Amino acid sequence: MGSPDCSFLKQNNVIFLFMILVLSCMPDRTNLCSSSIPLSLKTLTLDGYFSFENLEHAAKDFGNIYQYLPMAVLHPKSVSDISSTIKHIFDMGSATKLTVAARGHGHSLQGQAQAYQGVVINMESLERPSMYVKTSEAPYVDVSGGELWINILHETLKYGLSPKSWTDYLHLTVGGTLSNAGISGQAFRHGPQIHNVYQLEVVTGSGEVITCSDKKNADLFYGVLGGLGQFGIITRARISLGPAEKMVKWIRVLYSELSTFSNDQEHLISSKNSFDYIEGFVIINRTGLLNNWRSSFNPKDPIQASQFSSDGKLLYCLEMAKYFNPEETDILNQNIEKLLSELNYIPSTLFLSEVSYVEFLDRVHLSEIKLRSKGLWEVPHPWLNLLIPKSRIFDFAQEVFGNIVKDNSNGPILIYPVNKAKWNNRTSLVTPEEDIIYMVAFLSSALPSSTGTDGLEHIITQNQRILDFCAKAQLGAKQYLPHYSTQEEWQVHFGPQWETFVQRKSAYDPLAILAPGQRIFQKAISIS
Repeated sequence: MGSPDCSFLKQNNVIFLFMILVLSCMPDRTNLCSSSIPLSLKTLTLDGYFSFENLEHAAKDFGNIYQYLPMAVLHPKSVSDISSTIKHIFDMGSATKLTVAARGHGHSLQGQAQAYQGVVINMESLERPSMYVKTSEAPYVDVSGGELWINILHETLKYGLSPKSWTDYLHLTVGGTLSNAGISGQAFRHGPQIHNVYQLEVVTGSGEVITCSDKKNADLFYGVLGGLGQFGIITRARISLGPAEKMVKWIRVLYSELSTFSNDQEHLISSKNSFDYIEGFVIINRTGLLNNWRSSFNPKDPIQASQFSSDGKLLYCLEMAKYFNPEETDILNQNIEKLLSELNYIPSTLFLSEVSYVEFLDRVHLSEIKLRSKGLWEVPHPWLNLLIPKSRIFDFAQEVFGNIVKDNSNGPILIYPVNKAKWNNRTSLVTPEEDIIYMVAFLSSALPSSTGTDGLEHIITQNQRILDFCAKAQLGAKQYLPHYSTQEEWQVHFGPQWETFVQRKSAYDPLAILAPGQRIFQKAISIS
């Protein structure tokens, strides 16, 4: 199947808009399914199987805020299982309200991988051919859409290679991150993960299995990348690889002024010879900050570091990493010293660490283990991720860090720039228009029983105040990992890209079967 003809799409766009309804009747929080199970699902010949009971796990995610109980969970053993199930539901047409959501490692935040009274596909059960690594001038790895990035790291390292762009947390599936973007501290150099893909295998909303790339079925390829699961389920991906070093020099420094901090960050992401990873944090009124760092980092000057106080201050942490092999240590230290000499951080706050490549990339998993041991991992995570244009980052920071967010005791606040001049603008990812944009992420955890500032209601209210300010001040900000309740809000989010998004939906998922948890389109049901 080739790219859809634009004139055909425009002619059918009006019909399609009548077929989809504004999603205003999605039930809140936990709902019990009272509908009978379609017997026809049980008649499908599959390599895997359906579960129709004890489905609570498929109604939960990392966000732990919304729980929508599905009617069934498919545990596929083959791509054919996924294709057959979707085609069966597609052939039933509007006579059924069944929808389908692909679920990876369950790290969605707002129920995006859930399907109320529908079918959830457990992508991690998909039996796949073993990962295939090609070592050549343009190396790559072929992987299942249900494969975890941490497993890809370990497999590709056997060949001295690894993916070039990562997320901060690696226990996520390939299909999950590619359906969003996959942005982390390497994105300033390599772009997000969706810009490091050569080819995809996708099951569309009609059950068709299509291989696509920038040269074959390109419209579907770019639509699916960052497409929030709306046009197809990623069952296989070909990921670009690069040389992998063995060690990482990991560095943190502090700033007291946003202007100095942002100038240094922007200088580093624009430099040809820079670090391999650049991120940052906002730190608000943290006691004993540098002492906490000592568990993982060593101060360059222990005496000066011991005299620095973070109490009652608004600080900015610049976090950098340089990859290297042990035999390159001397040259590496010289390069790092030169790079640091160009920066204007507080001298007493220079902290360094040396860890393995795997330990650095999988660093968040160590925090997960600690939090799980304390029962603090499976709590609500009302995260808010924003992309802010460079020209408005000071306006944003002045209001948000000055008047709205009083501390960051509920979780880290990330802030770092990326230069998207080399990014491909054909994907479905929506970003502000400027070349340099800032990722600002409020990664909050809420205590379920609390009614105070660490409670879910307070954090959600605070997030809404931030969003309201962005809208009122017309900052041109965009949500990353977006969440809206109405189609009108989605239209505003996509802006000029909305028409293309709707056209692609009409072409690849005309009955709006896929990814109902995103709340963009609702399947039309015939009333008889």
